[in-house]
Amino acid sequence: MERVLLKNIDNRNSADISEYEKIGGYSSLRKALGIQPKDIIEEVKKSGLRGRGGAGFPTGMKWAFAAADPKFPKYLLCNADEGEPGTFKDRPILEKNPHLLIEGMVISAYALGAEYSYIYLRGEYPSAKDILNKAISQAVKKGYLGNNILGKGFKLHLSVHQGAGAYICGEETALIESLEGFRGQPRIKPPFPVNVGAWNMPTVINNVETLSNIPYILQAGGDVYSKIGSKDCPGPKLYCISGHVKRPGVYELPMGTILREIIYTHAGGIKGGKKLKAVIPGGISTPVLPADQIDCPMDFISMSKSGSMLGSGAIIVMDESVCMVKVLYRAMKFFEHESCGKCTPCREGTGWLSSIIGRIENGKGKKEDIELLSDVAGNISGKTFCPLGDGAATVSMSMIKHFRDEFEEHIKGGCKYKILHNVIPA
Repeated sequence: MERVLLKNIDNRNSADISEYEKIGGYSSLRKALGIQPKDIIEEVKKSGLRGRGGAGFPTGMKWAFAAADPKFPKYLLCNADEGEPGTFKDRPILEKNPHLLIEGMVISAYALGAEYSYIYLRGEYPSAKDILNKAISQAVKKGYLGNNILGKGFKLHLSVHQGAGAYICGEETALIESLEGFRGQPRIKPPFPVNVGAWNMPTVINNVETLSNIPYILQAGGDVYSKIGSKDCPGPKLYCISGHVKRPGVYELPMGTILREIIYTHAGGIKGGKKLKAVIPGGISTPVLPADQIDCPMDFISMSKSGSMLGSGAIIVMDESVCMVKVLYRAMKFFEHESCGKCTPCREGTGWLSSIIGRIENGKGKKEDIELLSDVAGNISGKTFCPLGDGAATVSMSMIKHFRDEFEEHIKGGCKYKILHNVIPA
């Protein structure tokens, strides 16, 4: 497949605007400013593009809701708070192809009627902040941003807002709260941000990868885009793969590529000649899959049918030496630490889960602890403001479902993997 999102990043100067223009950069913006905003939204609908942040909501539909709202001003926010453990797919765009994102944002803002836009960047990406600010300055000088973009009378002011490392701010309403200067905690929905978002105005929030698809959709057309990858979830997809594989990294592949193919063909298979044990397919908040269940297409619909979720497309691979109780303990310590504390089920429940799993991991588990884990997870799931609690619950339940024997072994007398000193791969 021809590169769309990672095109030209092998060029050492790929972040410079002159290099981006050489490969046709900003030509889609020129085309967009010559047609009606509603026609751009229809083209995005036709493309079938779904949000790449994890939820997979149809992008064109979200845009249409915000564009139809009569309130002004409207805002476009780019979610670049890539805080999901195992996820690093947006980083190559932010650091090596920032003008693709900027062009996508200008086109999107024009379609929405938004004049103000922000890139909410995770605190752990300081290099990306400098690169983005430089790229924005270049775009302003060239007339691609500012008060009269390309002389067409459309204006857009774009700023980078860097977060402080809170995982919860990857949730769209917590992101808005943080952007406005408040504590990053999720809002109750409805109302949804498309109608009551930043500063209570209509707001569209899309992530880096989603917005970076827009220039290609305008260039090639929605019909062409819709024929890439899965029928119901079309387009290119960035899959980042880490852990016990020979070639970890970010791969641009058609949406719906089989998980086994990603691991064994593109990432080179399991390193050290060991066997595959488990895969977390979409970041740490998605249910784990055992080695015999990886013949599934990596798209939003197929992964749901397979008992997991695509999430962010962050694939964490674990070989036969990994202790799954230790993996779950590490994951739950993360969720406990990152819970914002707003919801009682999440605030208290993640702490309980962490305590129970820690007890099992440290050889002090009780026979009834496994059922207790399931009970606590069940009391979290579906009862919180945002998906953080659901992530903690579903990961716990999937680990018990597929690797119950390891939890039972720990309770009976210990961990046979401890001597190998292996934990979840970084």
